[in-house]
Amino acid sequence: MQQKNTEKGLTRTLLVIGCHWPEPNATAAGVRMLQLLRFFLEQNYKITFVAAMPENEYVQPLQHMGVQTTTISLNSNSFDIFLKDLEPQVVLFDRFITEEQFGWRVAEHCPHALRVLDTEDLHSLRHVREQAFKKGVAFTVDAWLQEDKTKREIASIYRCDIALIISSFEMELLQETLQIDSSLLLHLPFMLDEKDIPNPLPAFKDRTDFVFIGGGKHAPNVDAIKYLKQAIWPKISAALPKAGLHIYGAYLPQQIHEMHDSTSGFLVHGKTASVKEVMLANRVCLAPLRFGAGIKGKLLHAMQFGTPSITTTVGAEGMYGTMDWNGFIRDEPVDFANAAIQLYGDSITWTRAQEQGKKIINHYYNRILLEEELACKLKTVAQNLVAHRRHNFIGSLLQHHTMSSTKYMSKWIEEKNKNSY
Repeated sequence: MQQKNTEKGLTRTLLVIGCHWPEPNATAAGVRMLQLLRFFLEQNYKITFVAAMPENEYVQPLQHMGVQTTTISLNSNSFDIFLKDLEPQVVLFDRFITEEQFGWRVAEHCPHALRVLDTEDLHSLRHVREQAFKKGVAFTVDAWLQEDKTKREIASIYRCDIALIISSFEMELLQETLQIDSSLLLHLPFMLDEKDIPNPLPAFKDRTDFVFIGGGKHAPNVDAIKYLKQAIWPKISAALPKAGLHIYGAYLPQQIHEMHDSTSGFLVHGKTASVKEVMLANRVCLAPLRFGAGIKGKLLHAMQFGTPSITTTVGAEGMYGTMDWNGFIRDEPVDFANAAIQLYGDSITWTRAQEQGKKIINHYYNRILLEEELACKLKTVAQNLVAHRRHNFIGSLLQHHTMSSTKYMSKWIEEKNKNSY
């Protein structure tokens, strides 16, 4: 390896296998990935980012950051050759489905590489909550435990050396309900600096209107927009007829665009060029999320740019610990609307909520402290990798059985593809 004369020491190689190319201007997951890439660059890693799909207009040009990129193929031994040539010291899987597809290849061809899983959120939790919502039944942890996707996702966590968990609620679920050893997990929410909060922030009198931001590929966002249109905005608009609600999001479906109604102030704009500008201009963020998982980028952006918010229990879950929320948490549509009306018109309550958002960010999303924890975790596990894996018996068991089935299915598809030409 190449020695560099820096405090961080050796230049190491990181391979990131993306489920998607990062889209920080369109998705919270894209913001999260960019934060991780910047951390590893600052830690003196040489980074290669790969994905098995073409890039699109919203993709961040990673090359400008000094990150190499390439497109890979599913179910192809070309990836095995790529791995052997690259010889990464660390492999980061973006979501568990990526680890399912490529994890066995990494374990086979780069057995000494540290395997890190960034869950983004627990996909299985989001899935089971959505199914419960559609059926009109209450979500239960038991239903989550019985779901096949849960078993797949938990198996993926065990097969990796470290799993990054974005939500404190999900950390508790994994540790208290499933008794997953803390050595396999790291609570790592979004990471922000004080400089990420504009100073000064626009005050109450300098803002107007309400805002919702959320991508259309994410089912909780589409449902929330419909919920706003049908059950919440009519109540707010009746009390505040001069106010507007601005709906922003990439990939919004046609049915959402058709909800645009300038008469009632329900204004569907589509993708915004700047989340920052939108948040700074509006007075209150509305996020009536009825299912989902992880922590919500839109609500963190609202805190970051001084926009108090009204959300639900699911929306705020795992985001604010024991502190007060920067606005109100309400689950019933009438209560939600009344809280929005109150916050919009009360400058004292609004200013207090804005300040609370800063406190939450500085306490729970402190980039310096979180990056120190991540660096320490990576170093500790890497230096004791053999013992760490030996301690993780369930992981080795799953690596042997589950990955073998994935491996041979992939090889079967690979051979089938060869014979089809």
